[in-house]
Amino acid sequence: MNIHNGSLYWPQTTPPFEPQEVHERLESYDIVIVGGGMSGSLTAFQFMKAGKSVAVLDKRQFGSGSTSANTGLLQYSNDIMLHELIEQIGEPDAVRFYEMCLEAMDQLDEVATLLPVSADFIRRPSICYASVEEDVAKLQKEYETLKAHGFPCEYWDQTTVEANLPFSKPAALVTYKDAEVNPLKFVQGVLGEVEKGGGHLFPYTEVEDVFEQADHLEVRTSNGTFHAKKIVYTTGYETVPVGKRIGADINRSYAIATKPVEDISEWHERALIWETKRPYLYMRLTEENAVVVGGLDEDKPEAPLSDELIAERGQRLLDALHEHFPKQQFEINACYAASFGESIDNLPFIGEHPAKPNHYYLLGYGGNGTVYSMLGSSMLVDLVDGVPNRDAEIVQLDRKYGVK
Repeated sequence: MNIHNGSLYWPQTTPPFEPQEVHERLESYDIVIVGGGMSGSLTAFQFMKAGKSVAVLDKRQFGSGSTSANTGLLQYSNDIMLHELIEQIGEPDAVRFYEMCLEAMDQLDEVATLLPVSADFIRRPSICYASVEEDVAKLQKEYETLKAHGFPCEYWDQTTVEANLPFSKPAALVTYKDAEVNPLKFVQGVLGEVEKGGGHLFPYTEVEDVFEQADHLEVRTSNGTFHAKKIVYTTGYETVPVGKRIGADINRSYAIATKPVEDISEWHERALIWETKRPYLYMRLTEENAVVVGGLDEDKPEAPLSDELIAERGQRLLDALHEHFPKQQFEINACYAASFGESIDNLPFIGEHPAKPNHYYLLGYGGNGTVYSMLGSSMLVDLVDGVPNRDAEIVQLDRKYGVK
């Protein structure tokens, strides 16, 4: 599957990652993880900390899939607002899911501080503005719901928006304790820690099939056969090698990164910015003072091959950026299209396959994929060890929409 095309930004900021050594595979692993991006690296890190023997397999170079196209906005808020999620799954589960996302933000912060190199993980507020006047009531309701359940947030009317930003919108919801990150540096750093802790990394190793033996799984790959007690699929937006994904749509989006700008002081607290309209426009600053802008989602699964189409979409994103910050002069440095997944019920898929014992999944579909990767990796350690985890019921595969 062609998951991204065009010129990417994050690979410009860090050299490619390669394992420090070529590993002799063990006779058997506790866990084999399929996919070495954000979900796979965090899952390997959590299992390594739990004392498990781990092998991470990726059919590409590590971090060169969806991770390189990840725009690195980390939020506890989700594509579905809390008050909407309450209507969908009930107040206790909806509130707990939002709490899980907020806790995962702190966990990501903790992991980032352990890395030997900076992944540019910086806590930021997020500003979600009302795209049109009709969305003001929805933002007000979300603010009241978040506030009632103790989530850090603030409501801005139009006057406050204009006082803090160089553009005017009818209202905005500001959430706190969010963050930005360089996702490629982060994944590279986590994989380095996994290898340092004894984990085995196998790039360019594609899983072809998995066979269940009496006491283990036989994982056949393009690089030979691995044996494991459990397998975890962290394959992102690509088709899972075993099983059938349902309840999710794979679409594509576009993003640009600008050349660094000298003065961006009018950007309120360097906040993450997005909007109520769907599909939504979003933007953030990087540590290098570049601006990353994304949006223009399309209902097609693969990134387009047309450079002309990608360039046209990139210009539209640049025009939108200029509308928000009209005094600035921005130039495009990177412009690309990438696949992304959305679950129909707006929740990730995390847990053991309902009909395939010892097969586990962490598929963090949605705009909050990195946060889902963090909360899911911790959850899987419990599930594999047979430790009861009430939170896992919210995101289990065996629900109306899941993995069959």
